[in-house]
Amino acid sequence: MGESREEKQAREVYWHLPGFCVFFYLNQIIIHLMREHPEKFMPGYHVGSVYGTFPGAIWNGGRAVIGFSAKGDMEKILGTYDRLEVPVRFTWTNSLIEEKHLNDTYCNLIMELADNGRNQVLVNRPVLEDYLRRTYPNYKFISSTTKRITTLEGVLEELKRDYLLTVLDYDLNKNEEVLKALEPCADKIEILVDEICYPGCKKRADHYRAESLCQLTFDKGTPFPCPNRTQRPSFEEAKKRPAFLGREDLPAYIDRGFVNFKIVGRGLPMDMVLDSYLYYLTTDEGRDWVRERTEKDLTRLGVRR
Repeated sequence: MGESREEKQAREVYWHLPGFCVFFYLNQIIIHLMREHPEKFMPGYHVGSVYGTFPGAIWNGGRAVIGFSAKGDMEKILGTYDRLEVPVRFTWTNSLIEEKHLNDTYCNLIMELADNGRNQVLVNRPVLEDYLRRTYPNYKFISSTTKRITTLEGVLEELKRDYLLTVLDYDLNKNEEVLKALEPCADKIEILVDEICYPGCKKRADHYRAESLCQLTFDKGTPFPCPNRTQRPSFEEAKKRPAFLGREDLPAYIDRGFVNFKIVGRGLPMDMVLDSYLYYLTTDEGRDWVRERTEKDLTRLGVRR
């Protein structure tokens, strides 16, 4: 039997937010406001995880993040999310990782500090995934969109493996054949709703490799020749992309059982990230109030935007 209308309406929806470190204060504020003022946010919406990396971790992929975090700072950040019972999801998706990188002291320290049975890891390289599964079995593992799996057959193969979720490639966001076939396992799929990259980008995998090399060599180097570099990214620009899922699109996806949605933001301006949070998470009536309260709290905390 199919689900009743009441059962569909009762579905809980989980949002996966970027920059657990770089947007630490912004994410804290949003999480607290969602819990303290639920009437300002869409019903049934929750923060399912916060994803990203600590600066300088060579296992990190997708976007290079150069720098360093002291152990005490990492413990503070991880402890805060732990108390909030929000999983931290590490983007261990460097596409150039080899066996020689597995014993990296800094990355292993991060995994040890965050080994609480709740936290998660995004993976795309078997050599690193196998090591992490053996060494840190308490983590939940997620198949990353950086694998660039763009066929239905490829996604179905991923779903046979022991992953908490599989992040759908953004080029499949509106592929009706794929979505229909995935409905029976929709709760195992995560959808990237506001990717700023161009559809069918032939340079995307090369871009991931270039960012991975930057992370491994601690050198941002020459900017990757990407058409998105020609203008400052904005949330309004993201709305124009064919793969973009608007607020009006989401109920149909949720009705079909897709309840995990990911917001982009790594390497993007905080103002753009806040715009995306307000657009997706708040009610029309609550949006201005949440923006004003968030900006006030960020100013009070001395956070530069």
